[in-house]
Amino acid sequence: MDKRLLADFLRARRRGTRPADVGLPDVGRRRTPGLRRQEVAQLADISVEYYIRLEQARGPRPSRSVLNALAQAFRLDRDQYVYLCNVVGEVADSVSDNETVPSTIRNFLAGLTEFPAYVVNASYDIVTWNELADAFMGLSHFGPADRNIIRATFVGALRDVSDPQHLAFVRSCVADMRAHLAQNPSDSRLTSLVDELLGVSAEFEDVWNQHEVAVRRTQTKSVVHPVVGPIEIESQVLDIPGTAFRLVVYVPHPGSASERALKRLREVA
Repeated sequence: MDKRLLADFLRARRRGTRPADVGLPDVGRRRTPGLRRQEVAQLADISVEYYIRLEQARGPRPSRSVLNALAQAFRLDRDQYVYLCNVVGEVADSVSDNETVPSTIRNFLAGLTEFPAYVVNASYDIVTWNELADAFMGLSHFGPADRNIIRATFVGALRDVSDPQHLAFVRSCVADMRAHLAQNPSDSRLTSLVDELLGVSAEFEDVWNQHEVAVRRTQTKSVVHPVVGPIEIESQVLDIPGTAFRLVVYVPHPGSASERALKRLREVA
């Protein structure tokens, strides 16, 4: 741990952060621009004395929870958070599930009208989607818990054991989940989801115990939509750099009946 480098970084971030940036009122005269030490300590839920020692390069090595709290207090982006962890000698956690989806991705989804597309977080919750994905999957009709792909696959709306592709799909979901946990063992939300499903789904337990590991990138899916009938599509999973989000796009084969079915669905939607 480089205490001096940590102290310099914290002071620079404090001076470069305005109260309005973190939702605090800008009241009272400030001798220097940026936040007061007391305000940083309040935002990070740590003592002022402890924070002062960190800024003076006299403090102990911060715990992971303190690093995450400081990152939240200063609204650090992914690169700044990784740098903070590296200075302390820690491996950065995966990006928090409640991080906001980048505006460029939201604008991209809004402008993507040809293909269904949505964004999932590190816990496999579908957090935002375009209009065609809603028409294709009915996402706006589900509650937040039901929009979790893993949960829906084993105990929710996506579970369909009569579908011959079901087993292949659930195995790919679980293999991808195990791969993610291997890279991010401190992901408590995903660990809790595994524990939940182990307690309610014998099918999940059986697949989980096979210890398959594979990051999901592409997969062909066949569905029967209640409005436009059979559709065969290929799902493409794309990492969104600098975040823990992934973009999932459903693409039919050009000139196929499935492409025409999606076109009819767009017209209906």
